[in-house]
Amino acid sequence: MKHDVIIVGGGIIGLATGRALLERRPDLKLLVLEKEPGVGRHQSGRNSGVLHSGLYYQPGSLKASLCVEGAAMMVEFCQEYGVPFTRDGKVVVATDQAEQGRLDELERRGRANGLDGMRRIGAAELREIEPHAAGFDALFVPATGAVDFAGVTGALAADLTNRGAEVAVGAAVQSAIHDGSGWHLTTGGGQANARVVVNCAGLYSDRVAAMMGVDPPVRIVPFRGEYLTVRPSARSYVKSSIYPVPDPDLPFLGVHLTRRHDGTVEAGPNAVFAWAQEGYDRSTVNLSELWQAVSYPGTRRLFRAHWRSGVHELARSFRKRLFTAAVQKLVPDLQSEDFDGTHTGVRAQAVTRDGKLADDFVISSTDNAVHVLNAPSPGATSSLAIGRTLAGTVLERVPPR
Repeated sequence: MKHDVIIVGGGIIGLATGRALLERRPDLKLLVLEKEPGVGRHQSGRNSGVLHSGLYYQPGSLKASLCVEGAAMMVEFCQEYGVPFTRDGKVVVATDQAEQGRLDELERRGRANGLDGMRRIGAAELREIEPHAAGFDALFVPATGAVDFAGVTGALAADLTNRGAEVAVGAAVQSAIHDGSGWHLTTGGGQANARVVVNCAGLYSDRVAAMMGVDPPVRIVPFRGEYLTVRPSARSYVKSSIYPVPDPDLPFLGVHLTRRHDGTVEAGPNAVFAWAQEGYDRSTVNLSELWQAVSYPGTRRLFRAHWRSGVHELARSFRKRLFTAAVQKLVPDLQSEDFDGTHTGVRAQAVTRDGKLADDFVISSTDNAVHVLNAPSPGATSSLAIGRTLAGTVLERVPPR
């Protein structure tokens, strides 16, 4: 075998896994295969940029533990490598009495997950922190911030190269065969061989798993997230980040306002079913990928359960007035004319066969491979901790030289 380990996918989790492997085994022969011309072109470089605190996740889950651990590791990494980041905090606001009980549950989860400095604040203190925010009750979460995750991904790739790893771009995996000696992967650039493969292919992770002979327990269904950019003249309406209390009956968090690492402010995202795995706009359609999504029983069950919210998300995608109305529940002073740009990302959301969104990270292992089958938000925040966890699993499968 030419390599000990091949990592499929040059996103932030794949690269973080490679770094963790080489920290523990500097002699490891490591290859990263990325299908795009550069690393971090999809979820890693097109997300909201939020450094999550670990507030929302079920105590004891991988998301809860790895987010809290990963956020601390991410801050250290950014300081070491000079990647821009902030820790301005956020407020989660209750705008009516019905949301107050759900805010209580969020506070309970935050405390169970060990969030430092989180506290309940009333309307008066909310106005001090976010003068333009609506709400009569709120949580203040100082551990939240923002990170240049594209910068982190680039720094990770450079670090891997400096440690002797190979990062091959334009190298989409086309087939995978395992024999007695190891894995033989065919890519657009030729053959690649290794003892162990780590599948961090994001939007295509279920396809890569199937190619490698695994029947994945989930299917990746793409959802496009659309963001509106706040004009510089209106950025003062948002000092840090302002979030709604999530509705547990809906599959996604809802529109919120975030101040990014560079001082820009965005509103979003909505969550619209995409017609392709990389459907970053409404006109991008891949009939094969669309059929794979809609023919999956879990997708149809998800749509049946949430068709009303899905129609609303779609309407908000086409009508800026509806998007603005969602924003105004949090910051009434923001008007439609205060938005002057957009950007989009696609979330690789794992859906179970019974139509549920996978609530936690999903990692599946065999004797000679590890598959990351669900790592959406807070995947970027958690990436260094996920990478360290995956490295431990991988090294159990790679005997020492």
